[in-house]
Amino acid sequence: MTKFFKLAERGTDLKTEALSGTTAFLTMAYIIFVNPGILSAAGVPFAGAVTATALGAALMSVLMGLIANRPLALASGMGINAALAFSVIGFQQANVPWQVGMAVIFIEGLIIFLLVVTGFREAVMNSIPLNLKRAIGVGIGLFITVIGLNESGIIRPAPVTLVSLGDLSQKYVWVSLIGFFATAFLMSARVKGDILWGILTAAAAALALGVTALPAGVFAPPDFSTFFAPFQRVNGEMALLSALAPGMLFVIFAIMLTDFFDTMGTVMAVGEQAGFIGKDGSVRDIRKILAVDAAAAAAGGLFGASSITTYIESAAGVAEGGRTGLSAVVTGLLFGLCAFFSPLVGMIGGGYRLKNAEHYCLLVNGGFTPPADVLPPGCGDHFVYPITAGALIIVGSLMMRTAREIDWEVFDESLPAFLTMIGIPLTYNISYGIGFGFISYTAIKLARGKFRQVRPLMYIATAAFLASFIFR
Repeated sequence: MTKFFKLAERGTDLKTEALSGTTAFLTMAYIIFVNPGILSAAGVPFAGAVTATALGAALMSVLMGLIANRPLALASGMGINAALAFSVIGFQQANVPWQVGMAVIFIEGLIIFLLVVTGFREAVMNSIPLNLKRAIGVGIGLFITVIGLNESGIIRPAPVTLVSLGDLSQKYVWVSLIGFFATAFLMSARVKGDILWGILTAAAAALALGVTALPAGVFAPPDFSTFFAPFQRVNGEMALLSALAPGMLFVIFAIMLTDFFDTMGTVMAVGEQAGFIGKDGSVRDIRKILAVDAAAAAAGGLFGASSITTYIESAAGVAEGGRTGLSAVVTGLLFGLCAFFSPLVGMIGGGYRLKNAEHYCLLVNGGFTPPADVLPPGCGDHFVYPITAGALIIVGSLMMRTAREIDWEVFDESLPAFLTMIGIPLTYNISYGIGFGFISYTAIKLARGKFRQVRPLMYIATAAFLASFIFR
């Protein structure tokens, strides 16, 4: 095992990789509960979605570890799952059957896989300017921080200022703060496993404060009802054929574009932190990484779990010292166990239910929180994830180091980098932020007559983003 994963060569060991994989899993475990909740609103069987989410993440994380040997874990992607559920399928299948929606994911994953095999996806990645690559990593660091602050309750949406300070008197916020400061103290003291110990400290605090509870049971049998969804028959024909109808082609393109660039941003951000990015911005083993990721997208549609993609929370494992695929294998094995023992994961990775979520009511009513018996739309239950939120904030801060390497003195390089960095967290979407950077970079270079500084594939990618933004 030491030789296969090149542990000594990369300056790591079994214990470090196990800690790394466990930490990455704990920061990602929320997806087992969140993804089925989103998909079930569009008619996907909840129990089946739980099994598909857990086993899909397990299989593809293990394959990433074994094939690419990089500490990159995979699971159903946030953002794409919501777009699939509410824009493609529609609430309770208002637009198309959920099987057809999964077929869309299956098709776009296959297309991306073909682009990887032909070398096109790698070529696009290599055509991205170095300053933009660095900005993507910083932007994702800010994105992770915003996610952590939001999941902790430290910040909340506001009707005029967009965001404001949360209610720090709430116990779930205390849990997040305890986890954050415990992790920060352990990290400053150079304690091995600092992030993992911080998460476990937050879990203990959550138990003590009544924010979470020990599960009533430990075993839950898997449900395979969503598997092979693209090949299930709906309305008299195979779902896969319905997904190939002319009206669905732009839907496939739009989701494919998001999948295409989300992974690129994630790999560059985590790779910078893990040390497998060259000085010229090239990513070692990129063909293997992209091939597994593309196959994962198709597998997500096949299993009924939405698109499975490389997770930015892998950075939490890297922060623990993970440098090889063994970390991803450990994460995958833990996800596999969740298909049978999901109640145990709920205690740490699951969300804390906020009844009649105040911040949603603030958005709807401009600051007025109505009585519980007259709640308007948008004031239903909401979840926060206080136990792992502190770890995400810490990990986000670690990813800011690359900002100093951006050439801030050259305007036509620094402005696109800046727009990328703020675009990712403010749109809550990695792909959109990358689009801001691509479009502004190409536009400024053209305006200054520097046509040759923009590589041909950058023109193609910029045009794709423009089409996506205009027609979305």
